[in-house]
Amino acid sequence: MLNRRRFLTTSTLAAASLAAPGLVTRALAQGEALKIGVPVPISGAFAANGKFATIGALMAAEEVAAAHGVQVSTLDLDTEGKPATAVRKVQDALAQDGVKLFAGGILSSESLAMGKEVERGGGAFMTTAGADEITGVDCNKATFRWSVPTYGAINETVRPIIEALPDAKKWYTITPQYVFGDGLLNAAKDVFAEKGIEHVGNSYHSLTDKEFSGYLTNAIAAQPDVLLLLNFGAQSSDTLRQAVSFGLKQRMTIVVAWASGLEQFEALGPDICEGVYFGAQYWHGADTALNRELVAKVQEKHGFNPNYSFAGSYICAKLLLEAAVKAGSPDGAGVAAALNGLKYQGLTGEEEIRAADHQVIKDYYLLKGKAKADMADKDDYAEVISAGKSFLAPEDAGCTMPA
Repeated sequence: MLNRRRFLTTSTLAAASLAAPGLVTRALAQGEALKIGVPVPISGAFAANGKFATIGALMAAEEVAAAHGVQVSTLDLDTEGKPATAVRKVQDALAQDGVKLFAGGILSSESLAMGKEVERGGGAFMTTAGADEITGVDCNKATFRWSVPTYGAINETVRPIIEALPDAKKWYTITPQYVFGDGLLNAAKDVFAEKGIEHVGNSYHSLTDKEFSGYLTNAIAAQPDVLLLLNFGAQSSDTLRQAVSFGLKQRMTIVVAWASGLEQFEALGPDICEGVYFGAQYWHGADTALNRELVAKVQEKHGFNPNYSFAGSYICAKLLLEAAVKAGSPDGAGVAAALNGLKYQGLTGEEEIRAADHQVIKDYYLLKGKAKADMADKDDYAEVISAGKSFLAPEDAGCTMPA
Protein backbone atom coordinates (compact mmCIF):
# COMPACT_ATOMS: atom_id res chain seq x y z
CA MET A 1 0.00 0.00 0.00
CA LEU A 2 1.38 3.40 -0.97
CA ASN A 3 1.39 6.00 1.77
CA ARG A 4 -0.17 9.36 1.05
CA ARG A 5 2.98 11.13 2.18
CA ARG A 6 6.49 9.82 1.90
CA PHE A 7 9.63 11.31 3.42
CA LEU A 8 13.06 10.56 1.99
CA THR A 9 16.23 11.15 3.91
CA THR A 10 19.67 11.85 2.55
CA SER A 11 21.75 8.94 1.38
CA THR A 12 25.48 8.27 1.10
CA LEU A 13 24.85 6.57 -2.24
CA ALA A 14 25.55 8.57 -5.38
CA ALA A 15 22.66 9.03 -7.80
CA ALA A 16 23.04 10.36 -11.30
CA SER A 17 21.75 13.83 -12.08
CA LEU A 18 20.37 14.69 -15.48
CA ALA A 19 23.21 15.18 -17.88
CA ALA A 20 23.08 18.94 -18.18
CA PRO A 21 26.26 21.01 -17.84
CA GLY A 22 26.26 23.20 -14.75
CA LEU A 23 22.81 22.07 -13.67
CA VAL A 24 23.46 22.40 -9.95
CA THR A 25 24.79 25.87 -9.15
CA ARG A 26 23.58 26.71 -5.64
CA ALA A 27 22.67 24.55 -2.68
CA LEU A 28 19.43 24.82 -0.78
CA ALA A 29 19.57 26.46 2.62
CA GLN A 30 20.93 24.25 5.38
CA GLY A 31 18.27 21.79 6.47
CA GLU A 32 15.73 22.99 3.89
CA ALA A 33 13.56 20.22 2.44
CA LEU A 34 11.97 19.93 -0.96
CA LYS A 35 8.36 18.84 -1.40
CA ILE A 36 6.73 17.70 -4.61
CA GLY A 37 3.06 17.00 -5.14
CA VAL A 38 2.00 14.16 -7.45
CA PRO A 39 -1.55 15.01 -8.60
CA VAL A 40 -2.72 11.97 -10.57
CA PRO A 41 -5.85 9.77 -10.66
CA ILE A 42 -5.22 7.10 -8.02
CA SER A 43 -8.87 6.04 -8.10
CA GLY A 44 -11.35 5.85 -10.96
CA ALA A 45 -10.95 4.78 -14.56
CA PHE A 46 -7.30 5.87 -14.83
CA ALA A 47 -6.13 4.54 -11.45
CA ALA A 48 -3.60 2.13 -12.98
CA ASN A 49 -1.81 5.04 -14.65
CA GLY A 50 -1.81 7.01 -11.40
CA LYS A 51 -0.42 4.11 -9.38
CA PHE A 52 2.67 3.81 -11.57
CA ALA A 53 3.05 7.60 -11.71
CA THR A 54 3.34 7.85 -7.93
CA ILE A 55 6.06 5.17 -7.87
CA GLY A 56 7.96 6.90 -10.67
CA ALA A 57 7.92 10.25 -8.88
CA LEU A 58 9.11 8.57 -5.69
CA MET A 59 12.13 7.07 -7.46
CA ALA A 60 13.06 10.49 -8.86
CA ALA A 61 12.77 12.01 -5.38
CA GLU A 62 14.99 9.32 -3.91
CA GLU A 63 17.64 9.97 -6.56
CA VAL A 64 17.64 13.73 -6.04
CA ALA A 65 17.79 13.31 -2.26
CA ALA A 66 20.78 10.98 -2.60
CA ALA A 67 22.60 13.02 -5.23
CA HIS A 68 22.37 16.39 -3.48
CA GLY A 69 22.16 15.54 0.23
CA VAL A 70 18.77 17.15 0.71
CA GLN A 71 15.54 15.89 2.21
CA VAL A 72 12.74 15.37 -0.31
CA SER A 73 9.12 14.47 0.33
CA THR A 74 6.44 13.44 -2.15
CA LEU A 75 2.74 14.00 -1.59
CA ASP A 76 0.29 11.84 -3.53
CA LEU A 77 -2.84 13.76 -4.55
CA ASP A 78 -5.72 11.67 -5.92
CA THR A 79 -7.35 13.81 -8.60
CA GLU A 80 -9.86 11.03 -9.44
CA GLY A 81 -9.48 12.23 -13.04
CA LYS A 82 -11.76 15.19 -12.24
CA PRO A 83 -10.64 18.79 -12.85
CA ALA A 84 -12.56 20.21 -9.86
CA THR A 85 -11.07 17.62 -7.51
CA ALA A 86 -7.61 18.18 -8.97
CA VAL A 87 -7.82 21.93 -8.40
CA ARG A 88 -8.99 21.48 -4.81
CA LYS A 89 -6.16 19.05 -4.03
CA VAL A 90 -3.59 21.42 -5.51
CA GLN A 91 -5.02 24.37 -3.60
CA ASP A 92 -4.79 22.42 -0.35
CA ALA A 93 -1.23 21.32 -1.08
CA LEU A 94 -0.17 24.88 -1.81
CA ALA A 95 -1.90 26.45 1.19
CA GLN A 96 -1.67 23.75 3.85
CA ASP A 97 1.43 21.74 2.93
CA GLY A 98 3.61 24.45 1.40
CA VAL A 99 4.10 22.46 -1.80
CA LYS A 100 5.39 24.49 -4.76
CA LEU A 101 6.38 21.71 -7.17
CA PHE A 102 3.83 19.47 -8.90
CA ALA A 103 4.42 16.59 -11.34
CA GLY A 104 1.32 14.90 -12.70
CA GLY A 105 -1.99 15.53 -14.37
CA ILE A 106 -2.42 12.54 -16.64
CA LEU A 107 -5.67 13.90 -18.14
CA SER A 108 -5.58 17.12 -20.16
CA SER A 109 -8.70 18.63 -18.60
CA GLU A 110 -7.29 18.37 -15.09
CA SER A 111 -3.82 19.49 -16.18
CA LEU A 112 -5.15 22.67 -17.77
CA ALA A 113 -7.00 23.52 -14.56
CA MET A 114 -4.09 22.64 -12.26
CA GLY A 115 -1.56 24.62 -14.28
CA LYS A 116 -3.51 27.81 -13.74
CA GLU A 117 -3.82 27.11 -10.01
CA VAL A 118 -0.11 26.38 -9.61
CA GLU A 119 0.72 29.63 -11.43
CA ARG A 120 -1.51 31.56 -9.02
CA GLY A 121 0.25 29.88 -6.12
CA GLY A 122 3.75 30.77 -7.33
CA GLY A 123 4.80 27.20 -8.07
CA ALA A 124 5.91 25.05 -11.00
CA PHE A 125 3.99 22.23 -12.67
CA MET A 126 5.13 19.63 -15.18
CA THR A 127 2.68 17.29 -16.87
CA THR A 128 2.44 14.40 -19.31
CA ALA A 129 -1.02 15.39 -20.59
CA GLY A 130 -1.44 15.87 -24.31
CA ALA A 131 -3.83 18.69 -25.22
CA ASP A 132 -2.12 21.23 -27.46
CA GLU A 133 -3.59 24.07 -25.39
CA ILE A 134 -1.32 23.26 -22.42
CA THR A 135 1.71 24.71 -24.21
CA GLY A 136 -0.48 26.57 -26.70
CA VAL A 137 -3.21 29.14 -26.11
CA ASP A 138 -3.36 28.31 -22.37
CA CYS A 139 0.41 28.33 -21.76
CA ASN A 140 1.63 30.02 -18.61
CA LYS A 141 4.83 30.70 -16.70
CA ALA A 142 4.31 27.83 -14.25
CA THR A 143 3.38 24.99 -16.61
CA PHE A 144 5.80 22.69 -18.42
CA ARG A 145 4.99 19.62 -20.48
CA TRP A 146 7.24 16.59 -21.05
CA SER A 147 4.97 14.63 -23.37
CA VAL A 148 4.60 15.35 -27.06
CA PRO A 149 1.22 17.11 -27.54
CA THR A 150 -1.60 15.81 -29.71
CA TYR A 151 -0.28 17.49 -32.86
CA GLY A 152 3.02 15.62 -32.65
CA ALA A 153 1.44 12.33 -31.64
CA ILE A 154 -0.78 12.33 -34.72
CA ASN A 155 1.94 13.46 -37.08
CA GLU A 156 4.33 10.75 -35.86
CA THR A 157 1.71 7.99 -36.16
CA VAL A 158 -0.77 8.85 -38.91
CA ARG A 159 1.77 10.18 -41.41
CA PRO A 160 4.12 7.15 -41.31
CA ILE A 161 1.17 4.76 -41.62
CA ILE A 162 -0.25 6.66 -44.62
CA GLU A 163 3.18 6.40 -46.25
CA ALA A 164 3.49 2.67 -45.39
CA LEU A 165 -0.07 1.84 -46.54
CA PRO A 166 -0.66 3.98 -49.66
CA ASP A 167 -3.82 2.06 -50.59
CA ALA A 168 -5.47 2.69 -47.19
CA LYS A 169 -7.54 5.70 -48.25
CA LYS A 170 -10.50 5.49 -45.85
CA TRP A 171 -10.12 6.08 -42.10
CA TYR A 172 -12.63 5.95 -39.22
CA THR A 173 -12.00 7.49 -35.79
CA ILE A 174 -13.26 6.78 -32.26
CA THR A 175 -12.73 9.76 -29.98
CA PRO A 176 -13.20 10.64 -26.29
CA GLN A 177 -15.26 13.83 -26.08
CA TYR A 178 -12.99 16.20 -24.17
CA VAL A 179 -10.11 18.52 -24.96
CA PHE A 180 -7.50 15.78 -25.49
CA GLY A 181 -9.67 13.75 -27.83
CA ASP A 182 -10.65 16.81 -29.84
CA GLY A 183 -7.01 17.78 -30.15
CA LEU A 184 -6.09 14.39 -31.61
CA LEU A 185 -9.13 14.38 -33.89
CA ASN A 186 -8.51 17.87 -35.27
CA ALA A 187 -4.84 17.07 -35.90
CA ALA A 188 -5.85 13.85 -37.68
CA LYS A 189 -8.37 15.68 -39.85
CA ASP A 190 -5.66 18.13 -40.92
CA VAL A 191 -3.38 15.28 -42.00
CA PHE A 192 -6.27 13.52 -43.76
CA ALA A 193 -7.06 16.68 -45.73
CA GLU A 194 -3.44 17.19 -46.69
CA LYS A 195 -2.92 13.57 -47.78
CA GLY A 196 -6.21 13.05 -49.57
CA ILE A 197 -7.56 10.58 -47.01
CA GLU A 198 -11.34 10.10 -46.78
CA HIS A 199 -12.50 10.42 -43.17
CA VAL A 200 -15.51 8.12 -43.40
CA GLY A 201 -16.82 8.78 -39.88
CA ASN A 202 -16.20 9.44 -36.20
CA SER A 203 -17.80 8.19 -33.01
CA TYR A 204 -17.55 10.30 -29.85
CA HIS A 205 -17.77 8.71 -26.41
CA SER A 206 -17.71 9.95 -22.82
CA LEU A 207 -14.92 9.48 -20.28
CA THR A 208 -17.10 7.01 -18.37
CA ASP A 209 -17.87 4.63 -21.24
CA LYS A 210 -16.66 1.04 -20.98
CA GLU A 211 -18.79 -0.52 -23.72
CA PHE A 212 -17.75 0.39 -27.25
CA SER A 213 -19.59 -2.17 -29.38
CA GLY A 214 -22.03 0.41 -30.78
CA TYR A 215 -19.17 2.63 -31.96
CA LEU A 216 -17.41 -0.37 -33.49
CA THR A 217 -20.59 -1.38 -35.29
CA ASN A 218 -20.68 2.12 -36.80
CA ALA A 219 -17.06 1.73 -37.84
CA ILE A 220 -17.74 -1.61 -39.54
CA ALA A 221 -20.65 -0.10 -41.44
CA ALA A 222 -18.39 2.67 -42.78
CA GLN A 223 -15.99 0.05 -44.22
CA PRO A 224 -12.75 1.90 -43.50
CA ASP A 225 -9.25 0.70 -44.36
CA VAL A 226 -7.96 1.99 -41.04
CA LEU A 227 -9.58 2.34 -37.60
CA LEU A 228 -7.87 5.09 -35.59
CA LEU A 229 -8.47 4.97 -31.82
CA LEU A 230 -8.01 8.35 -30.16
CA ASN A 231 -8.82 7.35 -26.58
CA PHE A 232 -6.37 6.54 -23.81
CA GLY A 233 -5.64 4.08 -21.02
CA ALA A 234 -8.32 1.59 -20.03
CA GLN A 235 -10.74 3.03 -22.58
CA SER A 236 -8.43 2.43 -25.53
CA SER A 237 -7.72 -1.07 -24.19
CA ASP A 238 -11.43 -1.82 -23.89
CA THR A 239 -12.05 -0.48 -27.40
CA LEU A 240 -9.21 -2.48 -28.89
CA ARG A 241 -10.17 -5.67 -27.04
CA GLN A 242 -13.76 -5.39 -28.27
CA ALA A 243 -12.58 -4.54 -31.81
CA VAL A 244 -10.48 -7.69 -31.95
CA SER A 245 -13.35 -9.80 -30.63
CA PHE A 246 -15.49 -8.40 -33.47
CA GLY A 247 -12.86 -9.57 -35.98
CA LEU A 248 -11.83 -6.07 -37.02
CA LYS A 249 -8.14 -6.97 -37.32
CA GLN A 250 -9.08 -9.12 -40.30
CA ARG A 251 -11.12 -6.28 -41.87
CA MET A 252 -8.91 -3.23 -41.36
CA THR A 253 -5.66 -1.88 -39.91
CA ILE A 254 -6.03 -0.69 -36.30
CA VAL A 255 -4.04 2.22 -34.88
CA VAL A 256 -3.95 3.40 -31.25
CA ALA A 257 -2.62 6.95 -31.53
CA TRP A 258 -1.72 7.42 -27.85
CA ALA A 259 -0.90 4.15 -26.12
CA SER A 260 0.15 3.90 -22.49
CA GLY A 261 2.82 1.43 -23.53
CA LEU A 262 3.93 -1.55 -21.54
CA GLU A 263 1.14 -1.50 -18.93
CA GLN A 264 -1.40 -1.54 -21.75
CA PHE A 265 0.31 -4.36 -23.62
CA GLU A 266 0.48 -6.43 -20.44
CA ALA A 267 -3.25 -5.99 -19.89
CA LEU A 268 -4.10 -6.85 -23.49
CA GLY A 269 -1.67 -9.68 -24.19
CA PRO A 270 0.26 -10.37 -27.40
CA ASP A 271 -2.61 -11.98 -29.30
CA ILE A 272 -4.58 -8.71 -29.21
CA CYS A 273 -1.55 -6.46 -29.76
CA GLU A 274 -0.15 -8.39 -32.73
CA GLY A 275 -0.26 -6.36 -35.92
CA VAL A 276 -1.76 -3.28 -34.22
CA TYR A 277 0.08 0.06 -34.51
CA PHE A 278 0.61 2.08 -31.33
CA GLY A 279 1.83 5.64 -30.86
CA ALA A 280 3.93 5.94 -27.69
CA GLN A 281 5.63 8.67 -25.70
CA TYR A 282 8.04 6.20 -24.16
CA TRP A 283 9.32 2.67 -24.69
CA HIS A 284 11.47 0.79 -22.20
CA GLY A 285 13.53 -0.66 -25.04
CA ALA A 286 14.73 2.77 -26.24
CA ASP A 287 18.51 2.71 -26.54
CA THR A 288 19.47 5.86 -24.65
CA ALA A 289 21.82 6.24 -21.70
CA LEU A 290 19.27 7.55 -19.19
CA ASN A 291 16.65 5.02 -20.24
CA ARG A 292 19.07 2.09 -19.90
CA GLU A 293 19.96 3.40 -16.45
CA LEU A 294 16.31 3.79 -15.45
CA VAL A 295 15.36 0.32 -16.68
CA ALA A 296 18.21 -1.24 -14.69
CA LYS A 297 17.22 0.62 -11.52
CA VAL A 298 13.52 -0.23 -11.81
CA GLN A 299 14.31 -3.86 -12.53
CA GLU A 300 16.58 -4.04 -9.50
CA LYS A 301 14.17 -2.27 -7.13
CA HIS A 302 10.74 -3.35 -8.36
CA GLY A 303 11.35 -6.35 -10.61
CA PHE A 304 9.55 -4.92 -13.65
CA ASN A 305 10.30 -2.71 -16.64
CA PRO A 306 9.16 0.93 -16.43
CA ASN A 307 6.04 1.84 -18.40
CA TYR A 308 4.99 5.24 -19.73
CA SER A 309 3.11 6.32 -16.61
CA PHE A 310 6.12 5.46 -14.45
CA ALA A 311 8.71 6.98 -16.79
CA GLY A 312 6.78 10.18 -17.51
CA SER A 313 6.23 10.89 -13.83
CA TYR A 314 9.85 10.02 -13.05
CA ILE A 315 11.31 12.46 -15.58
CA CYS A 316 8.84 15.25 -14.72
CA ALA A 317 9.62 14.98 -11.01
CA LYS A 318 13.35 14.70 -11.64
CA LEU A 319 13.44 17.78 -13.84
CA LEU A 320 11.48 19.87 -11.33
CA LEU A 321 13.51 18.75 -8.33
CA GLU A 322 16.87 19.21 -10.05
CA ALA A 323 15.77 22.68 -11.14
CA ALA A 324 14.76 23.55 -7.56
CA VAL A 325 18.18 22.45 -6.32
CA LYS A 326 19.82 24.56 -9.01
CA ALA A 327 17.67 27.57 -8.12
CA GLY A 328 18.20 27.07 -4.40
CA SER A 329 14.42 27.26 -3.90
CA PRO A 330 11.22 25.55 -5.07
CA ASP A 331 9.59 28.88 -5.91
CA GLY A 332 8.17 28.85 -9.40
CA ALA A 333 10.12 31.75 -10.88
CA GLY A 334 13.51 30.26 -10.00
CA VAL A 335 12.52 26.77 -11.11
CA ALA A 336 11.22 28.12 -14.42
CA ALA A 337 14.45 30.03 -14.99
CA ALA A 338 16.44 26.84 -14.39
CA LEU A 339 14.28 24.84 -16.80
CA ASN A 340 13.89 27.33 -19.64
CA GLY A 341 16.12 26.37 -22.55
CA LEU A 342 17.57 23.36 -20.73
CA LYS A 343 19.12 20.71 -22.99
CA TYR A 344 19.79 17.34 -21.42
CA GLN A 345 20.15 13.65 -22.19
CA GLY A 346 16.68 12.36 -21.37
CA LEU A 347 14.77 9.12 -21.62
CA THR A 348 14.24 9.47 -25.37
CA GLY A 349 17.70 10.84 -26.14
CA GLU A 350 18.50 14.53 -26.41
CA GLU A 351 15.61 16.54 -25.05
CA GLU A 352 15.18 20.30 -24.78
CA ILE A 353 12.76 22.47 -22.83
CA ARG A 354 11.69 25.22 -25.20
CA ALA A 355 11.65 28.50 -23.30
CA ALA A 356 9.00 30.12 -25.50
CA ASP A 357 6.21 27.71 -24.49
CA HIS A 358 7.72 25.30 -21.91
CA GLN A 359 7.30 22.32 -24.25
CA VAL A 360 9.90 19.55 -24.07
CA ILE A 361 11.12 18.72 -27.56
CA LYS A 362 11.48 14.93 -27.69
CA ASP A 363 10.83 11.88 -29.83
CA TYR A 364 7.45 10.17 -30.22
CA TYR A 365 7.48 6.48 -31.16
CA LEU A 366 5.42 4.42 -33.58
CA LEU A 367 5.31 0.77 -32.45
CA LYS A 368 3.82 -2.33 -34.04
CA GLY A 369 2.67 -5.26 -31.95
CA LYS A 370 4.68 -8.48 -32.37
CA ALA A 371 3.41 -12.03 -32.66
CA LYS A 372 3.89 -14.00 -29.46
CA ALA A 373 6.35 -16.33 -31.22
CA ASP A 374 8.56 -13.35 -32.12
CA MET A 375 8.84 -11.93 -28.58
CA ALA A 376 12.39 -12.11 -27.24
CA ASP A 377 11.16 -11.81 -23.64
CA LYS A 378 7.89 -11.34 -21.77
CA ASP A 379 7.91 -7.54 -22.32
CA ASP A 380 9.01 -7.54 -25.96
CA TYR A 381 5.51 -6.78 -27.21
CA ALA A 382 6.37 -4.41 -30.04
CA GLU A 383 8.99 -3.27 -32.50
CA VAL A 384 9.81 0.40 -33.02
CA ILE A 385 8.74 1.29 -36.57
CA SER A 386 9.82 4.92 -36.41
CA ALA A 387 10.57 7.78 -34.05
CA GLY A 388 10.60 11.50 -34.66
CA LYS A 389 9.89 15.02 -33.47
CA SER A 390 6.86 16.99 -34.74
CA PHE A 391 5.94 20.23 -33.00
CA LEU A 392 4.10 23.39 -33.91
CA ALA A 393 6.11 26.58 -33.48
CA PRO A 394 5.03 28.38 -30.27
CA GLU A 395 3.35 31.16 -32.25
CA ASP A 396 1.47 28.65 -34.40
CA ALA A 397 0.30 26.81 -31.27
CA GLY A 398 -1.00 30.12 -29.93
CA CYS A 399 1.35 30.48 -26.97
CA THR A 400 2.09 34.02 -25.85
CA MET A 401 4.10 33.53 -22.68
CA PRO A 402 3.29 36.17 -20.05
CA ALA A 403 6.19 38.41 -19.12
